[in-house]
Formats: sequence, C-alpha cells, structure tokens
Amino acid sequence: MVFSSPVFLFLFLPLVLALHVAMPKGGRNALLLAASLLFYAWGEGLFVAVMLVSIALNHLAGVALDRRRGGAAARLILGLGVAANLALLGAFKYANFLVDNLNAALPALGLAPVQLDPVHLPVGISFFTFQAMSYLVDVYRAEAPARHGPLQVALYIALFPQLIAGPIVRYHQVARQIVERLVTFDDFAHGVQRFTIGLGKKMLVANPLGAVADQVFALPAADLSAPLAWLGIACYTLQIYFDFSGYSDMAIGLGRLFGFHFPENFNYPYISRSVREFWRRWHMSLSGWFRDYLYLPLGGNRLGGVRTGVNLLTVFLLCGLWHGASWNFVIWGLLHGAFLALERGPWGRLLDAAWAPLRHAYALLVVMVAWVFFRAETLPDALGYLAAMAGLSAGDPARSAALYLDNEVLLCLAVGAAGSLPLIPRLADWRDRRRDRGAWGTTAELAFSGTAALALCLLLAASAMGLAAGTYNPFIYFRF
Repeated sequence: MVFSSPVFLFLFLPLVLALHVAMPKGGRNALLLAASLLFYAWGEGLFVAVMLVSIALNHLAGVALDRRRGGAAARLILGLGVAANLALLGAFKYANFLVDNLNAALPALGLAPVQLDPVHLPVGISFFTFQAMSYLVDVYRAEAPARHGPLQVALYIALFPQLIAGPIVRYHQVARQIVERLVTFDDFAHGVQRFTIGLGKKMLVANPLGAVADQVFALPAADLSAPLAWLGIACYTLQIYFDFSGYSDMAIGLGRLFGFHFPENFNYPYISRSVREFWRRWHMSLSGWFRDYLYLPLGGNRLGGVRTGVNLLTVFLLCGLWHGASWNFVIWGLLHGAFLALERGPWGRLLDAAWAPLRHAYALLVVMVAWVFFRAETLPDALGYLAAMAGLSAGDPARSAALYLDNEVLLCLAVGAAGSLPLIPRLADWRDRRRDRGAWGTTAELAFSGTAALALCLLLAASAMGLAAGTYNPFIYFRF
C-alpha cells in the first residue's frame, strides 16, 4: 500500500484516523500497531513475518541490555543484536548479489557455480532494520529507556507513516511520544497541510518527470544525443528529489495526525554549494544515522586527514550498499565519499574561495553524474549514459530531446526548478518580519491565509485527479 493510492487515501487513512480519535488513549498504541501490520501485509503478505522476527529479536536484546548495564556483557549483547539485524538484512538484500559475484569467480577455480533462486526483498527492510539498530544503540548508551513490553518496541519499528521509506526515526527521538503524546488542533492542521504538499510533489512533479526519465534511460546509449541524455538526468534529478521529499512530507504529516513529531529529512539540497553541504541537506535522517552510529565511532575527523578520508569512504561505501546490492550503488557511494574527502583538503579550501555560482554548478554536476550510477540498471549502462552526456555518442537523429518536451514536461521542469529553491520559507520569513514590525494587518493576514488555503485545496484536487486517472505512480525508495 502506498500513500498516493486511492485505497490508502479514501479507505485506510480515514478509517484509522476515525478509530484513533474514538479510541481511549490507552488503546491507541495497539490500534496503530494493528493498522501498521495490516498496512505492511497489504503489499508484502506473509513477509510481514520478517518484520515480526526483527521486532521480537530487538525487543529481547533491549531487555537483555537493560539488565546488563555497562561492561563487557552489554557490549557483547549489543554486538550480537547488531549482527543479528545485519544478518537478517544481508540474507534478504545481499544474498543474490554475493552469490552472483562468487559465481563469477568460481569457474577460474574449477568449481561449479552456487545455485540460489532469487530472494524476495521485503519492502522497507533497510529502513526498519536501521531503526531497530537505533533502538539497541540508544538503549545501550542510556539515551532512552528499554521497553519491557513488546508493544511499544513493535510500534516504534512498524509505525506505518515512516515504515516503508523513512524518515529514519531514531528511538530516542520518539521514545517519550510512544508512551505519551497529544494531538492538538495545530498539529492536525499542520499534518494535513504537510501531507497535501507531499502528495502534490509526488503526483504533479515527480511522476510526470519520472515517466520521461524512464523513457530516456530505457534507450540504448548509442541512441542518446548529449541534449537528450542531459534531459533524462535532469528529469531524474528532480524526480528523485520530489518523489522522496514528497514521501517524507507525507510521512511527517501523517505522524502529526497521530501526535508524532518526526525529524525533517530534506532541506532544499539542490541549492548546495559543495558535496558536504548536499549531505547536510539530503536524506538528513540517513546521513545523521551514519554520522552518529558509524562515522563518529570510527574516529570521525579527529585522527588526521588520511584517517578522515578512509572513514568517509567507508561510510559512503556502506551508504551505497544500504541503498542496493549493486556495483552501481557502490560506485555512487564511493563517488560521494571521495568528493567529501577531497573537500576536507586543499580542494575544499579552493572551493570555499570560488565564486558562489561556480560552487553551485560544481555541486550539481557531481550530484547529477552520481545519479547516473544510481539510476542506470547496470555499470555498462551507466558508463554508456555518461559517454552520451559528454557528447561521445552520435545519437539517433529521430530521437530529439524536443520530442519529450511537451507543455506538461516543460511546466514540471519549471515548477521543479522553482520548488527546489526555498522560496516559500523566504516568503514566510518576509511575512513574519512585517508582522514583527507591525506592518502586517488583519486584512493582509486573512489574504495570506486564504491564498494558502486555496492553494492547498487546488493542490489536493489536482493530485486526486491524477490518482483517479491512474497515471504513472511509482515510489523510488520503496525498493530499498
């Protein structure tokens, strides 16, 4: 079940909201857990058992950690718990990748290949596994109490608003909210607004641009001219941002409807002027997770330049593998890690002194080139696509970029480019400054609020029309 589906919007969500309002506070966690398991089982069927195994494993490990505070025993329990989580993730996500690469080497040793049928990848397993490990680490560090009742642990891991594609919510961020929370009118109104904006991002920008990106990336590299290749990656660059940030907006909004305050996940990453800044703005819950649970324990930047570079490459190698079991994801992660390491040396100092638009162009170029590896199916496909972007492919004259640029695509590109800029926050800041100076009267406030409400209604109506039309509607991060 996806948020941008009729069954979720017009059946599941209204029913769960109505029951949540009618339910006594003591029963709301049980209701949300039941709804979350149904939400997951709707698309994954019996593979909900994988998540239940994760819940049981981490609940027992958390209880054991709580009883063995400090010392070698606690470290052993934490290590075993993390290893069990990684083993579960590895079995479903990386088994085929490892066997395929092993089989490529076995003939040289005169050995028969290993036979392994394709292993189903449960949706969202990377997200709920990282949340489960966060529970263990936060309990070990005494940043939040362990829960001796399984229901609260289960709700933290399985809560449907952020179950499938984040944001990755660390346990200490919501531990108190799981036990005690209040849904205010302001929270509910903010939740509806945030969900509507996310749905509009997804349906009205990401989906149309994603359809173009899919068509272009499906072409053989020899058929791609440089303008067409750049159009394809430009569409994908905007698609993945509006798709994923739209999902995060919907998840954060849904959380507010039920009294949860989830962390922000995006902060206009395409305005970045370095790769360092990009990762402070892109998928912030994941980059923060890797920073606090891996990069800093490895030594961070405290052990000299060489060790810092090694730590960054290690973290982003694992970040790439977290996204998928493919050499393309490994290269994507290493590219980002390499540029982050470079920016901590002389290159970074040179970059800091450069003209701001040049720095912005540099950051976008690195990110877009890396997105080619993220989007292409195979390494040869990615290299062929990059060659086309560099003008090394003649291209098929019958496949002009102009053929893909109808009015809808042009409008989506323009809206996507504008929506990648923090224009709305700046407009809100301008209003607040005028209000603080006493230059913002009741009439202006009513006009501003009325315009915003009308825009939200139009956004919801347009999104609903897209749903009713059954348009192209994937979610990129569901496969992670």
